Amino acid sequence: MAKFVNFNFLSSQAKYGKTSFWLALIGNPARFSLERRVFHSVSIGLIAASMIYAPYNLIAGLYVGSVSALFISLFFIYQYYYSRFQDKPHNNTIFGLMGLLVFGLNYFAIAGINGSTDIIWPAYLLVLLVISPYRQHLKWLVIYLLWFFALHAIGYYYPEFIKYPFTEGKGQLIDRMTAFPLPVFVIYIVVRFIRRSYDLERVDAQQKTIAIESSKEQILRQKDELEQRSLEKDNLMSIISHDVRAPLVSIQGYLSLLNKNVLGAEERHAIEKSLESATSHTITMLSDLLNWSKSQMGGSVVQLESVNVLDVLESTIEMARVYALKKDIILANALPLQLMVVADIDMLQIVVRNLISNAVKFTANGGIIKVEAHIVNHGCEITIIDNGRGIAPSDQENIFSIKAVPTYGTNNEKGVGLGLVLCKEFIERMGGKIGFESILNKGSKFFISLPLAERI
Repeated sequence: MAKFVNFNFLSSQAKYGKTSFWLALIGNPARFSLERRVFHSVSIGLIAASMIYAPYNLIAGLYVGSVSALFISLFFIYQYYYSRFQDKPHNNTIFGLMGLLVFGLNYFAIAGINGSTDIIWPAYLLVLLVISPYRQHLKWLVIYLLWFFALHAIGYYYPEFIKYPFTEGKGQLIDRMTAFPLPVFVIYIVVRFIRRSYDLERVDAQQKTIAIESSKEQILRQKDELEQRSLEKDNLMSIISHDVRAPLVSIQGYLSLLNKNVLGAEERHAIEKSLESATSHTITMLSDLLNWSKSQMGGSVVQLESVNVLDVLESTIEMARVYALKKDIILANALPLQLMVVADIDMLQIVVRNLISNAVKFTANGGIIKVEAHIVNHGCEITIIDNGRGIAPSDQENIFSIKAVPTYGTNNEKGVGLGLVLCKEFIERMGGKIGFESILNKGSKFFISLPLAERI
């Protein structure tokens, strides 16, 4: 009785994907197609089954089945070796014809319609369809059906061709009982194999879909950000053009009045004082703009080094004190003598100058501003504290953003809102942090944190 699938193959196939040993036998999915992996699995099963059923059929007196089993074993050893290890695709035609030959012989050698051949070969046809290209499916289906009808017609009209190697009753029962589980398990394994591959491909497709959607969302988000930045920069340019034009128009008007000799000494002094203030604010604004533009174009290279906080910031504070004295503001320098930090000197000076300028701008005449530095959490925290106007809660969220709305100081000083944006960018480039605390009408405290020099 030639039956060509064994239970060891079935149990191994059921565990596919769980052991590297079985994966090594049938081939990696990245290299071998589903059809070839199914063929490798079936080949292993048929080889193992043939090795069992060749001696079994011989002992049972089924000589045709024994010889066919041995022939099948040798054939599939050859096919499997060249497909799996020589990377030469299996021959679907030979596989299909082998089934026709073997099942034809078995049909006449093992009781014809009363034997087990009709139970087994539909499973073989299923395997053939799985390992064959789609274009061959209809052809094999028609061939196997015609062969099935031909064998049964011959057996019907020429019953003398059919051999009965076992007795009716017990012998026939054993034949059926041993034959039926094999095609059932083959169908189970093939369907499970295909279903597993389908599920894996479906999950892969879902993951790719999710990745595509995520990428799409990211692109849309970046598009919105670019559009927002473009709008912000357009608004910024509009503000800058207005604020630069205003003092130039004033200077032009003043020069025109000078040429006409219509200004008295007091009027001239008042206008010159106003122009000086406007020009000073414009220079500060242009300085911030140039620094910010340079940082946006990647031109600001950070050069970190160990520096003494007092030595680096003392001249910056002294220059700011001249501006503060015009509003009778006390600017106190409380920086310690020996505090060393890791920073870029130019960037640190720009940041502190901007923070002090803002403090002076929003502090009323006669106010107090204090610059301090302390060691906090193994780092240096430099603070600029004022008792000025403070920041409204509604404005605090965008204080370090280009979205921040420019506001007037206590003496109608105006900026473009780039100072704090620049401060945040420079501090973060130096590996530090910047933050603030503010209470409306009571004052603000801005602090920057930098690593201590001993930490590098």
